[in-house]
Amino acid sequence: MEKLELNLFCLPKEEQNNNFYKPSLSLISMFVNIIKSYRDVVAICDKELLGKKFEQDKFQLHIKENFYKGEEKSEQEVEQIIRHMFQEDATFNIVGKKSIALALKLQIISQESIKEINNIPYSLVLV
Repeated sequence: MEKLELNLFCLPKEEQNNNFYKPSLSLISMFVNIIKSYRDVVAICDKELLGKKFEQDKFQLHIKENFYKGEEKSEQEVEQIIRHMFQEDATFNIVGKKSIALALKLQIISQESIKEINNIPYSLVLV
């Protein structure tokens, strides 16, 4: 019996540059929690930050599960939620590089509204 060997990591150079082999941003996952109140609050964070605490000088950023852990969503799903909730005049609490980048792309925040604690960006949006 012949031995069949597949090497998926050694693609020809021209195929490595093909977009087909690049990771899709739609696979990036974030947590979204919509807290219903007088004015809905949308808490969004990068998946890998959930439950972590960051400190810098006298400031602290705690990404608590009871606030941020809602449903895990792809970037495309989060984009749809942001667009819808922005029209509903929701308040947004956004933490993490991927989540902040998406909010910037959708123009619900500006570069000036982004703060950082220990290199973790966050922004609060009151529409």
